[in-house]
Amino acid sequence: MSLEFELAITGAGIVGLAMAYTAIQNGIPGHHIAVIDKDHRCVGASIRNFGFITVSGQRAGDTWRRALHSRHVWEKVAPQAGIPIVHRGLWLLGRRPLTQPVLKAFCQTEMGAQCELVSAEEAARRAPWLRTEGATCAMYSPHELRVESREAVPQLAQWLAQAHGVRFLWGQEVLGIEHGAGRATVRTAQQTIDAHRVILCPGTELNGVAKPYLDAYFAQHPQGNTVHLTRLQMLRVKPEKPKTVGSAVMADLSLVRYHGYADLPQAIALRAQLKQEEAQSLADGIHLIAVQSRDGSLVVGDSHHYAATPEPFASEVVDQLILRHLDDTLRLGPLRIQERWTGVYPTGATTFDGQSTDCLTLQPDEHTRVVFVTSGTGASTAFGIAADLFTNW
Repeated sequence: MSLEFELAITGAGIVGLAMAYTAIQNGIPGHHIAVIDKDHRCVGASIRNFGFITVSGQRAGDTWRRALHSRHVWEKVAPQAGIPIVHRGLWLLGRRPLTQPVLKAFCQTEMGAQCELVSAEEAARRAPWLRTEGATCAMYSPHELRVESREAVPQLAQWLAQAHGVRFLWGQEVLGIEHGAGRATVRTAQQTIDAHRVILCPGTELNGVAKPYLDAYFAQHPQGNTVHLTRLQMLRVKPEKPKTVGSAVMADLSLVRYHGYADLPQAIALRAQLKQEEAQSLADGIHLIAVQSRDGSLVVGDSHHYAATPEPFASEVVDQLILRHLDDTLRLGPLRIQERWTGVYPTGATTFDGQSTDCLTLQPDEHTRVVFVTSGTGASTAFGIAADLFTNW
């Protein structure tokens, strides 16, 4: 059995969905688009995260620009697709004196527009959920949005299907792609799909159908560095007494993790101090992000451990470190842990000139594009990545 489409997209995570939406915005009718996924619903990295559309702190340049674009698309699309925006904004609480120069320098960059650097006392007044005693400063960013990713991603797929006619082929693993005159054929175990254009969004499937394209790219660009996988640990906790946290929250460790801050010269001294005071947290790649859900629970994380094939086993020591940073930053009182999980996403790619990149877009031929988000920023940047891809294709 063979189906024909203008565009076939492999992978129904947020990157694949962003490609489908952007294709429609660029004039391809939805019923001419097929999205193919090996699972019967999205269960990968796109739902195992914070649902946090992060703008401030993204790497300067393309990543920050794409995040800003994606934020605006999310704000437009969410109400159309029935996706609630749970809360807005970000408070980044600085507990050490050396955080203040970093945040001050960031606010003076293009990326810091509309961000506010305030005293700990002012932060306590505006965000009473922050544990500001002993803190030195805080920064508020108005740019961030938060959706419940495990609900938002399926709702986005449903909206694309029902409102725009996009065809979703669930439970079909792509086995190969063959190229012919003016089109490509995507072969699954069940059928073949003929399309004029194909976009591969493999997510964590680095050894699947996209691997030959990745290998060919790095064979041609030996200065580059191929991708590996990062495993993270996350939790959902609920305060015993209801608490309202009106925005996303980060803390000091984020300033040496997120490149928009960490690449500033002022971050060097802070990183040295944290190496002395938080060596284990840095070794486990921990930095605090906390976001609240509509039921009052909070999604909290995360950590980062790297491997070609990550271990599936979570560490209680890492979870306790994350919870300690949460308690240092937020006034929540006693908590009950509702869920624990691990996530995996690709990371570590560099471009042909050896520069680190948060997204690798390959162009093996005129009909095919391969997109690897290599930074865990898919929710924050996917719509911007898709806009760039179609602008240049």
